[in-house]
Amino acid sequence: MSQSTPKAGKASAVTGQEATVPVPAAAGGGPVSHAIFRLARLHRMLAGQLLRRIGLHPGQELVMMHLWELGPQRQTDLVRLMDSDAATMTRTVQRLEQAGFVRRRPSPTDKRATIVEPTTASHALRREVEQVWTRLEDLSTAGLSADESTAALHTLERLEHNLVQAAADPGRADAER
Repeated sequence: MSQSTPKAGKASAVTGQEATVPVPAAAGGGPVSHAIFRLARLHRMLAGQLLRRIGLHPGQELVMMHLWELGPQRQTDLVRLMDSDAATMTRTVQRLEQAGFVRRRPSPTDKRATIVEPTTASHALRREVEQVWTRLEDLSTAGLSADESTAALHTLERLEHNLVQAAADPGRADAER
């Protein structure tokens, strides 16, 4: 069986592009998974560079997007929306609060819950976040036609669906081995 994953310094037969990190032989059985790993790492790094310019870290903009879209939310609901854990969300919200972008207050109906809401100052940030995401999209899809971008999006959605299904039924993933 021929290997379609590029080795370090070798071009992919499909794209003509070189892998950005060495592809270990052990990853030979998972070329798509290794490509996803490389892509996600680069995407997060570039997003971080763009977001730092507006005073945010990767992930914080996603919390803000949900708050701008949905309005004030219980912190536990943000954990669920972001598929995060409580400790990570607590740190994220604390940092956003220190930056003046969110305000926390006790829930009027549940004394155990905390409500997180965007501040007036955060609304000025919204346009900058939208610009960062547009720039990130432009950089990610550079050179792709509209049809190629649509096909890439459909493929990524299918991969996500497959992994959501596998996560929902861990026995299925083990049984297919």
